Amino acid sequence: MKKGIHPNYRPVVFKDVSANFSFLTRSCVETDETVTWTDGKEYPVHKVEISSASHPFFTGKMKLLDVTGRVEKFQKKYQKTGYGPKKDEPKPEAKK
Repeated sequence: MKKGIHPNYRPVVFKDVSANFSFLTRSCVETDETVTWTDGKEYPVHKVEISSASHPFFTGKMKLLDVTGRVEKFQKKYQKTGYGPKKDEPKPEAKK
């Protein structure tokens, strides 16, 4: 490898400040702070706002959207143009 052209790829602690969760991985992110890890060694620390410990998808606390209202609004809008099924019209059967 050529000297001086590659980033400093080293172990870094990423700390999720909203969930008080940290993990150690390799990265080349620039940091000014350090922290002592569980192995007793000191590593640079990079603070993040969201991680798998606080993201709603991973924690199971996702908000469900009112999709029904949106679908009905879409169908009502396009009924006038002739696209899509009519409100009282039965759905066409699949060809066999």
